[in-house]
Amino acid sequence: MPKITFIGAGSFGFTRGLVRDILTFPALSGATLSLMDIDPERLEFARAAVQKIVDAGHYPAKVEATLDRRQALDGADAVLCTILAAPTSVWRHDIEIPKRYGVDINVGDTRGPAGVFRALRTIPVMVSICRDMEELCPDATLLNYTNPMAMLCRAMQSETKIRLTGLCHSVQGTAAMLARWIGAPMSEITYRCAGINHQAFYLEYQWKGKDAYPLLREAVEKPEICQEEIVRNELFRHLGYYVTESSGHNSEYVAWFRKRPELIEQYCTHGTGWNPGVYAYILDRYLSREDTWKDDVRRWLDEPVNLKRGHEYAASIINAVAGDGAIFEFNGNVRNFGLIDNLPEGCCVEVPVFASKRGLDPVHVGPLPPQLAALVNISARNEEMAVAGALTGDPRPVFHSILFDPLTSAVLSLAEIKAMVKDLFEVNRDYLPQFGSFDF
Repeated sequence: MPKITFIGAGSFGFTRGLVRDILTFPALSGATLSLMDIDPERLEFARAAVQKIVDAGHYPAKVEATLDRRQALDGADAVLCTILAAPTSVWRHDIEIPKRYGVDINVGDTRGPAGVFRALRTIPVMVSICRDMEELCPDATLLNYTNPMAMLCRAMQSETKIRLTGLCHSVQGTAAMLARWIGAPMSEITYRCAGINHQAFYLEYQWKGKDAYPLLREAVEKPEICQEEIVRNELFRHLGYYVTESSGHNSEYVAWFRKRPELIEQYCTHGTGWNPGVYAYILDRYLSREDTWKDDVRRWLDEPVNLKRGHEYAASIINAVAGDGAIFEFNGNVRNFGLIDNLPEGCCVEVPVFASKRGLDPVHVGPLPPQLAALVNISARNEEMAVAGALTGDPRPVFHSILFDPLTSAVLSLAEIKAMVKDLFEVNRDYLPQFGSFDF
């Protein structure tokens, strides 16, 4: 039976759900589940939760918990990563400093000024995990759930030899949402989706083999559906294809929705489930969780366990590469070597991938429609510059990455962006050892 390692196991929700899914596969039900976190209290809660799942399902799995990353990785067949490289007290500045300059960020964990500085802090940690894997489990498959997805995967895939991909539930989640809007069973939906993480588009979306986009165009004009995803529906009306990630995220990736207060009120306040107030939604949520997470976990530990498999890709991928070998298709984050013709060579793209005993095989998609390529190229090239800065310790490409961020450049002048980036470097000083100087 395989050894499956969780780095950042204290991410309680992810660990609990992924373990539940993994153990539903007979070939994985007796796996060794090795949990690792740097926080002993969170690690113990995770261990108790995983053991509860094992006991409830009467699985023969073995549960280990350790604060030693190398011990957890030693001999692993699959590794799942759900880490946060700095506490809330640090990364809140990624959102609050741009806000002072007038850049109203909503989530801030993927791209733009906040996503870039999260990447700068996290890339060295992720690369060091891969270095340990090269020594201790070189044939293991790494599945990353940590954001910013594209920049982290791009750095790890260029700097190490580890087989890896990044996973995001937005592709299958949005596909199911669209099926609900047109009244179709998800079992009858097929699609082809490609782009970059959080800016991937359904190039084809079919119901029983027929183009379902005409039905979607009708659906988004219904008031209740229009209000459900205001930003994404507006993008769909003008670009012609539906994007995978939520309205909250996509409002901050482009120049059209958050550059003026009245636009935030029109597009980002009502009906999307995202709070554009003093703090970004994600920061607001994390700050509140700091006071409640222990009670939430204890409450879950006292409740009956639901053993039904969820919709995340990870368990099916692990089963394909280290379990019974059933071939599984998913959308994953890999480097663009001949996959999307009109995005930068070598950048991180999100495309269909087949998992099997032979590994991970991405699918050639071809070119994106020109209007999508124009939009996605901006984000992809900005990510390339940010990763280059993180790996070389040169602050200039970091500055240039943020300089061309669509929302930032729609709000600030060149000099204002430079001042903001200097402030962000300064407040992150203790977490960016790869930079000898912040002068640019």
